[in-house]
Amino acid sequence: MPKTASLQPGTLHHPAGPLASLGTLLREWLPRQRWFAGKDRPVTDLRLLSMTELFPGCLHLLVHADHAGVAGHHGGVPAPAGAFAPPASDCYQLLLGVRREPVPRLHRAFIGRPEEGPLAGLAVYDALCDPRSARLLLDRLRTPGAVGPLRFEADPSVPIPGGLAPRLLNAEQSNSSIVYGDAFILKVFRRIQPGVNPDLEVPWALARQGCSRVPAPVAWLRTAEPEEATLGVLQPFLPDAADGWTLALRALAAGDDFTAQAHQLGQATAEVHLALADAFPTGRHRQTARTAAAMTERLEAAAQSVAALRPYAARLRTAFAALVSCDAGPPAQRIHGDLHLGQVLRAGREWFVIDFEGEPSRPLAERRLAESPVRDVAGMLRSFDYAARQRRPWRPEWARRCREAYCAGYASRAGWDPRKKHAHALLRAYETDRAVYEVLYEARHRPDWLAVPMAAIERLAVRGG
Repeated sequence: MPKTASLQPGTLHHPAGPLASLGTLLREWLPRQRWFAGKDRPVTDLRLLSMTELFPGCLHLLVHADHAGVAGHHGGVPAPAGAFAPPASDCYQLLLGVRREPVPRLHRAFIGRPEEGPLAGLAVYDALCDPRSARLLLDRLRTPGAVGPLRFEADPSVPIPGGLAPRLLNAEQSNSSIVYGDAFILKVFRRIQPGVNPDLEVPWALARQGCSRVPAPVAWLRTAEPEEATLGVLQPFLPDAADGWTLALRALAAGDDFTAQAHQLGQATAEVHLALADAFPTGRHRQTARTAAAMTERLEAAAQSVAALRPYAARLRTAFAALVSCDAGPPAQRIHGDLHLGQVLRAGREWFVIDFEGEPSRPLAERRLAESPVRDVAGMLRSFDYAARQRRPWRPEWARRCREAYCAGYASRAGWDPRKKHAHALLRAYETDRAVYEVLYEARHRPDWLAVPMAAIERLAVRGG
């Protein structure tokens, strides 16, 4: 039976360097991964930031990759006018298995055989796809400590049993997730930025607030070198839960009403917002002029790229200009940042909010800024519209009823109603900003879906919301 290859002493410091073995393979393999930001663009340069033998047969790497075809960007942080553009470079976390021979059951995870360097002749694969590596990774999290620059930490009040069978989730996403025995789920971040990831920081803070709407972190992995950064988070898994997107599509397919669920989801969103305001007090009010200018700038950049948006641009600008004089709404605070039906789970009759990482393409410091909670509300309202348009004929009345119910549920807990006349301009601005983002995204990645956000653009421009 093929066995793992324990590296010989000095391999990680081989004169040829590990990338002499891995560079060619990774340049071909990385762009094919869903989580790779430079997808469909050549990798022009790879630099190894750190490399640790996590356990025999498994290497942990932090790799810096530069992508071709992007101008005017530095360090993976786009300029404000190009906020939708892909980054020019990024840091990626890789866990690579090393074996003497390929394993048939891991053929989909196979990366290749290096032809030179310290790993020459060995079979290299994505270790997260290997049950053995996944189990050993959980064992590391169960016993806090250090392995080279890596730090494994845990909440001592929550025991993590051993022997849990791992299962890698196949869903297309920007990270990799492993479920252990239907008890825990480990999210392994792929794109790494210095600092504490919000998907650790926020759930931990909300747990201290007693907020039960967000699963609390149980254990986590971070690196101390070359800079402090969060690498992964282990949380309780909800085995009987379904995400809101799946539930909404089921309701549409069956011709069922979804307003009761939408109302409860609005209540859950408000409860999370209230807990966030307590956990991260800011006392700040929105900087309306700056927000309006940023939204307008994003609109101008998108209109340059998508011709279909240009006829509506002038009327959409009025939505952003109205921010300066409309109702100020709730104070700025920490928010989810990327809220939609795919970011919520329903178990029994309760809604849970997950994935506080925010938009991974944005700098970490930006994702941690205080913003209006109306941004989250607008994101969920757009998600109802997307769901309604997944079936023909389109069901705009279904989306409208869900939107109304969601806002009513939100108002019942938050004490602020985004539907009221004095608040309408605020919600319209944030929903327009979200729709503009969707137009550019669909035009670039899913042209067949462009009609979905364009219908919202026409509604927001012609009828004002």
